[in-house]
Amino acid sequence: MAPSLTLFLLFLLSPISTSSASSSSFPNDQKKTTYIVEVQPDAKPSIFPTHELWYESSLSALRKTRTEPPAQTNSRLIHTYSNIFHGFSAKLSPSEAKTLESLPHVISLIPEQVRHVQTTRSPQFLGLKTTDSAGLLKESDFGSDLVIGVIDTGIWPERKSFDDRDLGPVPSKWKGRCVAARDFPSSSCNRKLIGAKYFCSGYESTNGKMNETNEFRSPRDSDGHGTHTASIAAGRYVFPASTLGYARGVAAGMAPKARLAAYKVCWNSGCYDSDILAAFDTAVADGVDVISLSVGGVVVPYYLDAIAIAAFRASDSGVFVSASAGNGGPGALSVTNIAPWVTTVGAGTIDRDFPADVKLGNGKIIPGVSVYGGPALTPGQMYPLVYGGNTEGGAVDGYSSSLCLEGSLDPNFVKGKIVLCDRGINSRAAKGEVVRKAAGVGMILANGVFDGEGLVADCHVLPATAVGASSGDEIRKYISAASKSTPVATILFKGTRLGVRPAPVVASFSARGPNPVTPEILKPDVIAPGLNILAAWPDRIGPTGIPSDKRRTEFNILSGTSMACPHVSGLAALLKAAHPEWSPAAIRSALMTTAYTVDNRGGGNMLDESTGNVSTVLDFGAGHVHPQKAMDPGLVYDISSYDYVDFLCNSNYTTQNIQMITRKTADCSGAKRAGHVGNLNYPSLTAVFQQYGKRKMSTHFIRTVTNVGDPNSVYQVTAEPPSGMVVTVRPEKLVFRRLGQRLNFLVRVQTRAIKLSPGSSRMRTGSIVWSDGKHSVTSPLVVTMQQPL
Repeated sequence: MAPSLTLFLLFLLSPISTSSASSSSFPNDQKKTTYIVEVQPDAKPSIFPTHELWYESSLSALRKTRTEPPAQTNSRLIHTYSNIFHGFSAKLSPSEAKTLESLPHVISLIPEQVRHVQTTRSPQFLGLKTTDSAGLLKESDFGSDLVIGVIDTGIWPERKSFDDRDLGPVPSKWKGRCVAARDFPSSSCNRKLIGAKYFCSGYESTNGKMNETNEFRSPRDSDGHGTHTASIAAGRYVFPASTLGYARGVAAGMAPKARLAAYKVCWNSGCYDSDILAAFDTAVADGVDVISLSVGGVVVPYYLDAIAIAAFRASDSGVFVSASAGNGGPGALSVTNIAPWVTTVGAGTIDRDFPADVKLGNGKIIPGVSVYGGPALTPGQMYPLVYGGNTEGGAVDGYSSSLCLEGSLDPNFVKGKIVLCDRGINSRAAKGEVVRKAAGVGMILANGVFDGEGLVADCHVLPATAVGASSGDEIRKYISAASKSTPVATILFKGTRLGVRPAPVVASFSARGPNPVTPEILKPDVIAPGLNILAAWPDRIGPTGIPSDKRRTEFNILSGTSMACPHVSGLAALLKAAHPEWSPAAIRSALMTTAYTVDNRGGGNMLDESTGNVSTVLDFGAGHVHPQKAMDPGLVYDISSYDYVDFLCNSNYTTQNIQMITRKTADCSGAKRAGHVGNLNYPSLTAVFQQYGKRKMSTHFIRTVTNVGDPNSVYQVTAEPPSGMVVTVRPEKLVFRRLGQRLNFLVRVQTRAIKLSPGSSRMRTGSIVWSDGKHSVTSPLVVTMQQPL
């Protein structure tokens, strides 16, 4: 029998026999969920002209022994994948999934996860100026031949940020296209927006057919997030730009002449892995150079993480992938998108804010922020002030009313008053709408303890401002203490303030390390501007995004690591344009080793917005990106796909797990002899010591640097050891004779056990700096001591 026919029968008959044997154990109405199935592409029997027909036939065989309603006998294929990933996604019952997984040519089954988006003075703050005669923008021709693929909520193509004036022809390598739809004609694309596609099959497979009265079945953005992130990465210069009168000036993306391709994967209920993988698969085939992904929220092992798998395959194809770190800060272990082949971006502030202070009846001024742009409160007038959670005011549920949830406020209690609302549960802007509907005249939004002192400015629908947790406590005390007189307050809106110090500061919401999957890889990698960022906004959505907001604006101010990620995506495009030979790992290395950790006060270390204290590497990674220095880093830490395979071997992944991620067959014997997880050639160095009663502990790191600076150069090392530890570097001098030359060095860290309670840990940091007098190549050195339970 021919081998192809044998495989054909194996795929078709194996499910039947298994299903028949187990049909009594698994009823027909067994709940189906979406799985992503990877197969060996060359296992397709020749009887099938296409892989899609092979997959369809396989799914039909799975259900032949069941009696299913007619609606369920149609195709269950959600997507087929054929570029960086070979296989399909489909809804399967647990028994069907088990059957498929047992077949020899099925590499993996990955349960689908649901992700969520992680929601312009910043180019100037980063040092990117159009007037520079030399520099990153000039060197890269503003990124004009590079394509950034933005995987997000779509795009509003008519915005001036996506104008194609003075742009040359579409790069000849481009294979993508503009998918036309009822509300998105093919003319929506141009020489700037050169591709636009949408992926909704995964979303609809779980949620049913979309409601096209409030979502666009097209690449058009019905949320705003994708338009905003795309313009941050590569928006054109637009003047004048502002939001409701705030942040007036020129709006521009990081790579103003780079081309954009929009891949819409996020819908009203989230972003589904099967759709995200389809977008990655398509984007790489289309010819993007950079993928920007401001989506995340799920942390699972790499071999079960569709984004990690897709990002590896993209990186293996030479595509740089940047992803948002998440908005789960300031709590530890909150960072997401943590695979070492992804550049993970946290958020910092810029030197601009929007003060809107609270003045209390006792004369105290409480600092706050807001970008409210409507009629202000009457100047000089003080308004009655109440706390939403005050049950004496008629609230049935003090918890709900404290958060100003929908329907929780009694109009008789709040009419004509400023209401203090606690942050949490519903959106910040929605709380203002609740106050407005209850006839309140203003709102003060107070952070909870977890949010700390970090403030986010919003385009509120009524006069409102945000204050920190300690300020919220102070206002509540003032309200409680004013028993003999009515507590009063007003809000003083002060517009836009520039030159703010200190800046940058690590944003309170920015997700923090350590890396929850691989503690030996420091995440996030870097931070970039992500607080109160001005960028393009769709035409049919109010700046708050809530349905009742009928205001319209061409630009909006948003905050999140979602905003930080496209800054790095655009910078990566500029670096790739200036250095076409650089790999994705080399680009990340350049961004990391040139990053800075001080603020604009004159040398002080960056602060943590949530506490006001000095921040750490777990907050900012290598530091805040410095584009101009990244263009000429001197040395880079490069990483090949096979280096990542060795990393996975040393992470104790099985050969099957590694193949699920990389498509490569791994021989882990050599990798494990060569070192440990921390020996991945990463630009940061991280060690974790389990004390286990040991008095002395040591480890080593082997690193390789590639010369991308001056042909003849000598680098001398400076090691700043973590407190109480001994760090030695050999050799202490690296002598390069040519560009592209690679040299190795070894770092040894020695330490003694410290007193820790069971289950606790302590982190100490230092650095390794290589300098030739012109370049300083800096790597954070992080050592964590853990006392096992």
